[in-house]
Amino acid sequence: MRIFLIFAMVIFMVAATFSQENANAKANAPAQGAAVNQENALAITDPQQIVSRSKPDVQKFALEKLFMSYTIGGTAWSPDGKSVAFISNISGRRNLWLVSTSGGSPVQITVSDQRQGSPAWSPDGKWIAFISDHDGNEQWDIFLVHSAGGEVTNLTRTPEIAETDPAWSPDGKSLAYLVKPKTAPNWEIDVMDIGTRQVQHITKGTPHHLSVANFVWSPDGTQVAYTLENANGKDSNIMIADVATGKSKNMTNHKGDLHFVVNDWSPDGNSLLITSDAANSYQNIGLMDIATQQISWLTMDKWESRGGNFSPNGKLLTWTSNVDGNTDVMVFNIESRSTQTLPLKKGTNTLGGAESAFSRDSTKLLIYHNGPDSPSDVWVYDLSSAQSYAVTHSLAAGVRGEDMVEPFLAHYPSTDGKWQISAFVYMPYNLQRKPENPAIVYIHGGPTSQTVNAFDRAVQYLVNQGYIVIAPNYRGSTGYGKDFQEANFNDMGGGDLQDNLAAADWIRKTGYVDPKKLIIMGGSYGGYMTMMGVTKAPEVWAAGVAIVPFVNWFTEIANEDPLLREIDLATMGDLVKEKARYEERSPIFFVDKIKAPLLLLAGGNDPRCPKSEAQQVADAVHKRGGVAELKIYEDEGHGFSRRENQIDAYTRVANFLKQHVPPVALSGNAKAR
Repeated sequence: MRIFLIFAMVIFMVAATFSQENANAKANAPAQGAAVNQENALAITDPQQIVSRSKPDVQKFALEKLFMSYTIGGTAWSPDGKSVAFISNISGRRNLWLVSTSGGSPVQITVSDQRQGSPAWSPDGKWIAFISDHDGNEQWDIFLVHSAGGEVTNLTRTPEIAETDPAWSPDGKSLAYLVKPKTAPNWEIDVMDIGTRQVQHITKGTPHHLSVANFVWSPDGTQVAYTLENANGKDSNIMIADVATGKSKNMTNHKGDLHFVVNDWSPDGNSLLITSDAANSYQNIGLMDIATQQISWLTMDKWESRGGNFSPNGKLLTWTSNVDGNTDVMVFNIESRSTQTLPLKKGTNTLGGAESAFSRDSTKLLIYHNGPDSPSDVWVYDLSSAQSYAVTHSLAAGVRGEDMVEPFLAHYPSTDGKWQISAFVYMPYNLQRKPENPAIVYIHGGPTSQTVNAFDRAVQYLVNQGYIVIAPNYRGSTGYGKDFQEANFNDMGGGDLQDNLAAADWIRKTGYVDPKKLIIMGGSYGGYMTMMGVTKAPEVWAAGVAIVPFVNWFTEIANEDPLLREIDLATMGDLVKEKARYEERSPIFFVDKIKAPLLLLAGGNDPRCPKSEAQQVADAVHKRGGVAELKIYEDEGHGFSRRENQIDAYTRVANFLKQHVPPVALSGNAKAR
């Protein structure tokens, strides 16, 4: 798996008590809130309901200008609540910036050619810790810089060991972080004394099939709670480790495969905020009493939620609720057991902050808003006034949000009748309902990930040029419960491929699509799906675009990061015993079936899908006289972080598609600007 996420997100509230040995928890009195009926949300969509909206003055996008819209990464409150540290590529590189919480122009704190991430502000306000790797190789080091800027110090200096997710101890004297040697199959937790630079191993010797996923400090700094997850993606536990001794206790002993994820530790030290599918096979929110290990469920929904934080004053807590790709931020009053959905614009609204989304005085929340017409920005929500405002403005000047396309949310049945598949459908403006237009099946990576109602530069550019896009959440995606997420277990490239082929069939029925102009495109696992599509259903596709793909399970497992190797073996089976399955699901062995021209893009330092994967399929296609354009970005990893490489990559995509599957000229579109 290229991305390993053990949960997604939801809505409705109930209070209940749950013992880990009993998965059949019963709900008691509901807290204030509204239930969402998933079955209604997943009603089958008639393709004829999809329409191209009229907009006479829509502007053509210039790709370079669209990609000048900057990206927002991790954020952290200053202790006094007056500033926010954030990662952004405003300069063309993902570096560390500061902005006032009252707004204004951001100030660059670090200047580096390498990407940075995960800022964490020290409790005394003097220092910001962050991570950086080299040319996308994911061998992260932890760095320290004064909050006013200046010299940067590399705290770890371990080119063969990755350290990530730094978190300050409550007293500010130590940093905890995740650590993984390049040859190791799992993450552990270390703590560094900032004064002496001495390192203590909090966890060590973890079995190869288990890995630490995340952790939180206890309020007194004597313990850390962490999530220990199984490589198969089906099971995880919450552990508490004593910092002085390194001894860990399992807080969620259970039978069967269940997920338990720790999110935060209450200010009084008595409770953990958790996310788990133990109640009803969907990710729900609970409060665990540490003394008794009993769980009081705050949600019992059949969508998915993700836990957030306790407020520093202990009165509130947060989570996010993902309903079919649209995400809301929820605030729960612990005393009244009432829930508020924050009044934010529709799209993907998530919680920011390093140790917490709450400001230290508990009066404000740091939030990301991301929607189809606006890239992710940092917002501040004032809890007393119920007002929110943006402190970053990432959409490039001269690019109009009103020219972006709002997608339709559609649902279609899987071909085997087992599932209903959710998909976002992007329709260019001003199309006639004639079967003459090209359409792209745009496949997300993971596979444990989800296409959500968020801004996508590549999608918006291609739609603006006249390409219809359908982005399905095929079986194996997050966001739709445990059974759906595990439905491609030991079947990667099987049922999930059929779900993506069904997307192509469904979009044709809208009446807008020329069946000879279907394109398949995706990145990472989506790149693998692209290659499976052009080899297993070659007659369907007019072109294929595979970005950082893998194509050969045997070479992928041999060359990928050891942690990903454990995940792949756990989800696809033993290489020897299941050799026939691995062969049948490896596109490289079916290159002779390919009919469509291919564009392949790869990163030279990719530890997840090594560049050799794209290279071998390009070589095989060329040997047979086929069309396979290949570009390897030697200074990138799994995806492209340098702006000039992003522009080059998607210029190649646009030119390739316009050459092989040109769009119909659109009426009403003004010139690019």
